[in-house]
Amino acid sequence: MFLRRNLWRSGLRSEVQLRELLRRGLSSASPSLPPFDHQPRPYKGMLADEVLEKRKKFLGPSLFYYYQKPLNIVEGKMQYLYDETGKRYLDAFAGIVTVSCGHCHPDVVNAVVEQSQLLQHTTTIYLHHVIVEFAEALASKMPGNLKVVYFVNSGTEANELAMLMARMYTGNLGMIALRNAYHGGSAGTIGLTALHTWKYPIPQGEIHHVMNPDPYRGAFGSDAARYAKEVEDHINYGTSGNVAGFIAETFQGVGGAVELAPGYLKLVYDIVRKSGGVCIADEVQSGFGRTGSHYWGFETQGVIPDIVTMAKGIGNGLPLGAVVTTPEIASVMSKRIQFNTFGGNPVCSAGGLAVLKVLDKEKRQAHCADVGFQLIDRLRTLQQKHDIIGDVRGRGLMLGVELVSDKDKTPAKAEAAVLFEKLKDLGVLVGKGGLHGNVFRIKPPMCFTKQDADFLVDALDYAISRL
Repeated sequence: MFLRRNLWRSGLRSEVQLRELLRRGLSSASPSLPPFDHQPRPYKGMLADEVLEKRKKFLGPSLFYYYQKPLNIVEGKMQYLYDETGKRYLDAFAGIVTVSCGHCHPDVVNAVVEQSQLLQHTTTIYLHHVIVEFAEALASKMPGNLKVVYFVNSGTEANELAMLMARMYTGNLGMIALRNAYHGGSAGTIGLTALHTWKYPIPQGEIHHVMNPDPYRGAFGSDAARYAKEVEDHINYGTSGNVAGFIAETFQGVGGAVELAPGYLKLVYDIVRKSGGVCIADEVQSGFGRTGSHYWGFETQGVIPDIVTMAKGIGNGLPLGAVVTTPEIASVMSKRIQFNTFGGNPVCSAGGLAVLKVLDKEKRQAHCADVGFQLIDRLRTLQQKHDIIGDVRGRGLMLGVELVSDKDKTPAKAEAAVLFEKLKDLGVLVGKGGLHGNVFRIKPPMCFTKQDADFLVDALDYAISRL
């Protein structure tokens, strides 16, 4: 109002002129974070420089960090994070797609604290009610005959166990995975992973990688039938004709939020099963309603897997993972001792059960659909404005924005690095993905609001406009 009065006093009488000048004035200023009612505690710990120095001295040199000057994050509340100075950031990456309910969600925190005060640890050699309560609640979320639950500590462990199950059940060794996939960092799951930046030069052990059904960069575009035919050809020419299993993320996470070509999994599952294999869905990042349209990513393709792996969002930050399969497949694991010391830990189980209850109570799947629709719409409008945005993809709050430098889709790696820093300075933390690090991964906590979505897009627009 103050600006409007002064414009009128200066002799400008046209309302159109006023609106245009107001728009220009607003666009010249950097966007501001939405208001949020939380006051971070004063931080009295080590500052970033000292933490980084000790980290380099005492932690493994393979660890990497984001940003030229890494952030010292010391507090989190719902969809926001705070650094050592108290500066607030919009967390649009959720601890690498791990924080589902929100940072320090009170229901999850209370469940963990209450169980920790009662019993921190026992194993499955004894009985404990919370483990079976969690398993029953998780099984109730699964379609078909997926009713037997194994608890582990991470997505890597879940995929290792799933691969073992597939080989034990079928009696075959060969596993098929997709190019551009990420399934973990252990010796076994490195083989399933198909991004050279994450692979050490070790034996992979009967792993076959087939073409990635990527609608944006794939050789066959969105033609699922041609990609499926390539899988069939690979089995016929590159294996004995029988395989142990096929594993895929429905939405590739580390690979850059790539949603598989529509109808692909239904065709491939049929081919794999005819070849004696089982079908594994890696839901480590796409599960628990994040995509909005469905609770599980594989449901977007109209299939029911034989084995489902999950982690990350299942625990809202707790070290927790799970494998869910059928009674028939589970029975083969009883031929030997199968045991995980911390699988089903009561504290993690209590936290995981609380996560399921929060997601239901707060209707987070519907929320992801609603907010995601607005966010995708705004990002695609921004794509029309800026040629550097080559693709906007995904569903709900599992999105990717791919940056390119020309019409040939050359990855805009350098520009992405600059924008990554600019977004951080504006108060937005996103992830990076894809082989060339040119895809912004937007996968925030599922309490992310429409106001947060608008701020994120405005910040991205502001940063691109100043490249």
